[in-house]
Amino acid sequence: MSQPPGKRAGRILLILAWAAGLFLATRFFGEWEQRQANPNAVVTSQHGEGYIEVQLAGNGQGHFVADGRINGQTVHFLLDTGATDVAIPEALAGKLGLERGAPVMLSTANGRTQGYRTRLDQLQLGDILLRNVRALVVPGLDGEQVLLGMSALKQLEFTQRGGTLLLRQNLK
Repeated sequence: MSQPPGKRAGRILLILAWAAGLFLATRFFGEWEQRQANPNAVVTSQHGEGYIEVQLAGNGQGHFVADGRINGQTVHFLLDTGATDVAIPEALAGKLGLERGAPVMLSTANGRTQGYRTRLDQLQLGDILLRNVRALVVPGLDGEQVLLGMSALKQLEFTQRGGTLLLRQNLK
């Protein structure tokens, strides 16, 4: 026996409503998860007399990650005060068009490896803009995340308080 057309349409609408609900829940939780991993996908800046400040929130693991730019191209930074220089994975360095300069031996958490010196014409985080920043191309560094090391951070003042990090570039 077949169902009346009204009942069949009601079931189809119920299935579509459940599917739409699941889709929206998946989107919501996916975006929430991204915000937890990188709460600084959009970096805002404050300008004062003679300075620019950027305030970053720590992610769920307590790390400070933020989206920024190297030579005008978007990258994902992980602030690392333990890194002497800005460290860029080799594959990403190729996409950014960075030249591999003189080889250098690196000591990393995974042991010693060879990297290559390079220079960044521009490094930008919010409205903070640094020029001619020393960096390293690191063949053994996985992923697309750039370690924002002290060759950049030493040009800024930074203060950490209660899960936030304040970076200040003095313009004078």
